[in-house]
Amino acid sequence: MELTLTTAERELLLEILEEHHRELFREIAGTDHRELKSVLKNKETLLEAVVNKLRIMQPGEAMLRSA
Repeated sequence: MELTLTTAERELLLEILEEHHRELFREIAGTDHRELKSVLKNKETLLEAVVNKLRIMQPGEAMLRSA
């Protein structure tokens, strides 16, 4: 599957993901349960990777590929 985004779509998606990323940091900081904290940290790492990929891709470039 491929997803191609316009500049406006890419910027909106980045804005949404970056806000969720900040919220996830706050949730991790406020969590004492070790297992939940580990799950949240894994999500944060994955989310950060997606955000970084979106930042470097150009508008009109295929954003997602899967078999």
